[in-house]
Amino acid sequence: MAISLSVVLLLAVVLVVLIRGGSLKAGPAVVAILFGFFLASTGMADDIQRFLNSIASTLNSINF
Repeated sequence: MAISLSVVLLLAVVLVVLIRGGSLKAGPAVVAILFGFFLASTGMADDIQRFLNSIASTLNSINF
């Protein structure tokens, strides 16, 4: 749950920066948010979650 929440917060910050910077208008942002919301309720959600978890564990195992 902690990874999901931090990813959501990171993406929310990126979205706000893009909107305020003028790179992304409000209409396409709403469409992107709705797309993500409805994508989360499809059968692909588990595959996407596993993919993101594997990326997070790979990044976590890198020693700097």
